[in-house]
Amino acid sequence: MPPRFVPLSDVAEMLSISASQAYALVRSGELRAIKVGGRGQWRVETSEIESYIQRSYKATANYLEQERHQERTKADGGA
Repeated sequence: MPPRFVPLSDVAEMLSISASQAYALVRSGELRAIKVGGRGQWRVETSEIESYIQRSYKATANYLEQERHQERTKADGGA
């Protein structure tokens, strides 16, 4: 059975980012996480990682659509 929660180091590896970038995602609220244990180590539920990935895909699609719209507007003479 795969683990339900993973440490930020695993999140960083899964997303191919640095540990500090993973921590920044948690601190900004973009990626939900919990603090566990006496030392307050961060853990992220694997389903939250998948949700973050899906939100990122949607945000990227919206960004690209806006870029295409701006390019079409410029090509049409700013109309």
